[in-house]
Amino acid sequence: MEIAKIAFLETYTLEENAGIMGAILVTDADTKPLEFRVTAPIKPTSFQKTLYGDVLLEHILVELISIPLLNAINEQLDLIIVKDPFFLGTNSKQGVRVVRVYSEDEGKSRASSKSEALAFSLNGSGKTMIETSKKFEAELGSIKEQVNKLAEHRNLLEPFERLKLACEQVHQQKSVE
Repeated sequence: MEIAKIAFLETYTLEENAGIMGAILVTDADTKPLEFRVTAPIKPTSFQKTLYGDVLLEHILVELISIPLLNAINEQLDLIIVKDPFFLGTNSKQGVRVVRVYSEDEGKSRASSKSEALAFSLNGSGKTMIETSKKFEAELGSIKEQVNKLAEHRNLLEPFERLKLACEQVHQQKSVE
């Protein structure tokens, strides 16, 4: 499995309870942007909060953010990298592998039964881990090798910063209009 196109999937929580925006940045293996999409802010009602309870955030991230964004992009992806463990639920809804990158002290998600250490560090200290859902856990070793190869030349967490800044800019533009 050669990774040529990567998607970075992230959320951005707006201030003053204005909702959650989702964004996806598709890049080549050098993390040069190929495509960018963003959702409108999603603001659950108090009734939805009552009905969904503890599963509301996962529902928003999987059903209202990741699936619509993945359906909207034109590029064919090889891998989706996320930081939020709820995004791993996307694995059961489509066929592109979703992996979560996190620092060891954050702990693995409930959706994962297996995680592995990467060769690079998130913050310069401690182990950086990679995990996926049970659906793709058999492929985690080969995915880890490919991610480590990419990380030799590029900071694979830097695109998340770009996503955050892009979401802020999109939100500011919408606020001005």
